[in-house]
Amino acid sequence: MSSIVDQEEAAGLPPGREATTTLANFRPPNVALTTLGLALASFMQVLDTTIANVSLPTISGNLGGSANQATWVITSFAVSTAIALPLTGWLARRFGERKLFMVSTLAFVIASFLCGLAHSMGLLVAARALQGFVAGPMYPVTQALLLSIYPPAKRGQAIALLAMVTVVAPIAGPILGGWVTDNYSWEWIFFINIPIGIFASTVVGSQLKGRPEKLEKPKMDYVGLTTLVLGVGALQVLLDLGNDEDWFASTTIVTLAIVSSISLAVFVIWELTDKDPIVNLRLFRHRNFTAGTIAMVFAYGAFFSVGILVPLWLQRNLGYTAIWAGFASAPIGFLPVILAPLIGKYANKFDLRMLATVAFIVMAVTSFTRSHFNLEVDFAHVAMVQLVQGLGVALFFMPVLQILLSDLEPHEISAGSGLMTFARTLGGSFAASLTTYAWSQRTTVHHAQLTEHISATDPAMLETVARYGGGDLQRGALALDRMMSQQALQIGFNEIFHLLGLIFLGVIVFVWIARPPFGAKTGVPAGGGH
Repeated sequence: MSSIVDQEEAAGLPPGREATTTLANFRPPNVALTTLGLALASFMQVLDTTIANVSLPTISGNLGGSANQATWVITSFAVSTAIALPLTGWLARRFGERKLFMVSTLAFVIASFLCGLAHSMGLLVAARALQGFVAGPMYPVTQALLLSIYPPAKRGQAIALLAMVTVVAPIAGPILGGWVTDNYSWEWIFFINIPIGIFASTVVGSQLKGRPEKLEKPKMDYVGLTTLVLGVGALQVLLDLGNDEDWFASTTIVTLAIVSSISLAVFVIWELTDKDPIVNLRLFRHRNFTAGTIAMVFAYGAFFSVGILVPLWLQRNLGYTAIWAGFASAPIGFLPVILAPLIGKYANKFDLRMLATVAFIVMAVTSFTRSHFNLEVDFAHVAMVQLVQGLGVALFFMPVLQILLSDLEPHEISAGSGLMTFARTLGGSFAASLTTYAWSQRTTVHHAQLTEHISATDPAMLETVARYGGGDLQRGALALDRMMSQQALQIGFNEIFHLLGLIFLGVIVFVWIARPPFGAKTGVPAGGGH
C-alpha cells in the first residue's frame, strides 16, 4: 500500500541517492539496528493516526467534551501534518535529513508527553496539533534515510519492510489503543511514544553520524506558507467549532470564514504566479493528475470517515469497550497486508481504472451494508464487513496514485506526489469533521421526529412508559428517552453510511475521466502511496 519512494517524493525530497558518490557509498556501522530505529519511528508516527480513534468516547468523557469536540483530537493532528508536509523538502535541504529526523522525532516525543498531560480538551487538541505538525516531516525523511543506507539491489527489501510497517500500524492502532484505554488510561496511548521515540532518535542519530549531506540555503515561500496556515487552519477550526457555535449565527464563525476565504484566495493566486511556490498548483493543468487527485481526496475522505465513525458507533450504540471496538475494526487491514505485494507486482497487467472501479464498488457495497445495520448486529457481522472493505482498500491506493502521476513530466513527479499527499490528508481531516457533524445533526432531527409520536395524554402510552420504569413514570420516561436516543443515533449512522456509499460510487466517474497510458514515469515505481 505504501511506497517509500512515493512518500519521499511527497515531501519534495530528491528521489534516489546514488547520484552523490560519497553518500551512495555510506553505510552505518550496523544496518540492521539503523533499520530498526527508522522502522520504529515510522510505526510510531503512523500508529498515532489511528490509535486515538477507539479512545475518543473515553477521552471526551474524561475531559468533559462533546462527541463533536472529540473528533478534534483526530482532525487537529491530520490538518497540522498536511500543513507541515510541504516544508519537509526545504527543511531537509537546509538542515540535513539526519538532523531533521532526530529533531522531528524528539519533538514528536515532547508533543506526545504534552498530549498525555492535557487536562482539558483545548490543551489536548493544541498538543495534538503540535504533534501532527512535527510528524509531517518524519515519515518521508525516515523513508529517504532508509533508502540511502541500502545498496540499489537491496532497496526493494527496504521498501517492502517499511510498506509492511505502514500497513500493520493502522491495524494495530485501534487494538492497542483500546487495550491501553481499557486496562490503564487513555493518557498512555500517548506516553508509550516516549521510549520508542527516544530510542529511535538516539540509535539513528548515532548510527548515521558522519553521513555526508550537502546543505543549502533554499528560498522559502513565506507568503505561500503564511496564507496556507491561515486559510487551512481557519477553515478546519470553522468546521470543528461550527456545530457548537451555531454556525453563521456566531461572530466567531463568520470571522473564521472571512479569514479562511481571503487567505486561501491569496494563497491560490500567489502559488499560481510565484516562481518557486511551496505548493505547485499549476500541476492541475494535467488531466490525469486533476481527475486522479479529486478521486483520491473524496475516496480517502470517505475511507477516513469510516475509520472514525465505526469505532464511535460500536461504543456509543452497541456498548462495546474500547478494545473490542478495536478488534471489530481491525480486520479492514488483513487483506491489504496479504495482497499488497501481489498488487504491486501484477497491477500493471490490468487497466488501472478497472482496478480502482472494483475497489470503489467494494467500498460502496460495504458502506451500503452498514447503512442497514441495527442495534442487534453482532460482532462477527461487523468484523466481516470490515474484512471485505479491506479488499477495496488494497485495490484503491496504488492504482489511483499511479493514474494521477501518469501524465506528469518527470521533473514534476516529486511536486505532484507532495500535492496529492497534502490534498488527501486535508480531505481526510475535513471529512472527519463534516461526517461527525452530520451524524450529530441527523441524530437530533430523528430524535425530534421520534418524540413527536409520544403523547402525554394517551393512556396506552402512559402505561407503556410506566412499564419501562417498573411502575415509575419519571424513570420510565428517562428509559424511553434513552431508547429513542439510541434509535436516533442508529438512524443517523445508517444515513451517513448511505451517503458514503454514494460518494464511493461517484468517485468512479473521475477515475474514468483519466486517459491511458498509465505507465510509471522516470523514478516512480509501480507501488502506491498510503
